[in-house]
Amino acid sequence: MNVIEAIAAWSRAQTGFTQTARELARLAIVDTLACLYAGRRDFSTLAVRAAGEPYLRHGHRARVIGGGRAPAAIAALLNGTSAHAIDYDDNFGPGMSHASAVLVPALLAAADELNAGGGQLVDAYLIGLQAQAFIGAGVGPSHYTAGWHGTSTVGCIGTAAGVAWLMGLDQDGIARALSNAASFASGTKGQFGTPIKPLHAGWAARNAIDAAALARQGMRGRIDILEAPQGFGEMFGGGAPSGWDIPTILGTRLHVIEGVGVMPKRHPCCGSTHMIIDALSDLRVTHDFTDADVVSADTLVGIANQRNLAYAVPENEMQARFSMPYCVDTWLRNGALSVADFTLARVAQQTDPARLARVTMSAYRPEQEAGAPAGKKLPHRVTLTLRDGRRLEAERRLAKGSNAEPFSESERRQKFIDCCAELDEAAGLFDRLKHLEKADDLGYLDGLFAG
Repeated sequence: MNVIEAIAAWSRAQTGFTQTARELARLAIVDTLACLYAGRRDFSTLAVRAAGEPYLRHGHRARVIGGGRAPAAIAALLNGTSAHAIDYDDNFGPGMSHASAVLVPALLAAADELNAGGGQLVDAYLIGLQAQAFIGAGVGPSHYTAGWHGTSTVGCIGTAAGVAWLMGLDQDGIARALSNAASFASGTKGQFGTPIKPLHAGWAARNAIDAAALARQGMRGRIDILEAPQGFGEMFGGGAPSGWDIPTILGTRLHVIEGVGVMPKRHPCCGSTHMIIDALSDLRVTHDFTDADVVSADTLVGIANQRNLAYAVPENEMQARFSMPYCVDTWLRNGALSVADFTLARVAQQTDPARLARVTMSAYRPEQEAGAPAGKKLPHRVTLTLRDGRRLEAERRLAKGSNAEPFSESERRQKFIDCCAELDEAAGLFDRLKHLEKADDLGYLDGLFAG
């Protein structure tokens, strides 16, 4: 049995997930819906909508953000772009991906065409998320360090398994979908900080739909394409891919969402800044200091994180989301980061090169990262030097939002309402989504997608 066959066998063998896993999946889906709505007016989303306008015709069933209906693949493309547009959607370490920004739009589009209910949506999400973890385990972490955007590579392939499962494909059909998706995987991190980056999630969602739809018609590639010569692992694995462990895949009982989980975002910017911002918040709790007190803020992050944050002095809102100096300086200035801080006007107002120069960023050396204990990441550290001579230091190994330090119900609710501030009855929708898996009809989401 090869890797794809093992993943397909695991996917089709699932007869029921724990209530804990299902609830964590529901929370991730709700968080992604909020991000999808908040990204509807971003340049990336509007550009994709304009390009896809010819497809927005009567007779289609899949909803698209901003109103209208389209073929499932086009709806997934547009909604996936919107879900990732403002970089507020969750991170998923095992997949090196923004997992839900691909999964939720793809699965919703398929569910619309199939008249699937909330329970099926939740189960398909769990299938696709675990498949992303399986794929990522074979090529991480060097896949990401080499410059591949896991959202559009690992995310595409893993999500195809969830879509194929939702479509009712058998084990061989899921395997065909995974093989097809391996030929669609693409997207480099060199595009971070540009409008094409959100499109990576949209393309991955669309490609997952197409991979499963083609598999339903019998289309297939090599079923061993992950580990084959010139296959995904060899071509995309980077310098030191981990390789796949088939017995572990087949023996998986505890779902990845119950262990590592997904990481919903506390801040609407690149996740590579989040441990630093949360460490600053920790310092603010225990020490008395203001923005005016800070002479310098020196940050230490991982190599891949430093490479993600390519903009010392951002010129627009997209670059600002990938700028450690802007994010740290804005947090020091305002005490928080909000969606409003990442508009073109606000970035122009708050970008002062002299202020940003007080924020430095360095990365661990390769040998330090290589020497980290297996499965452990080195902490991100921030050191503040204050005008009164004090030096305040803090570090974090995880950002807030992990299973180890989850958001409270009130924090989740507040994020949803902030993202959906212009949506009538946003609070009521949040409450209704508490019963997502019991809903046979998802028509009540029409208001969120309407123009």
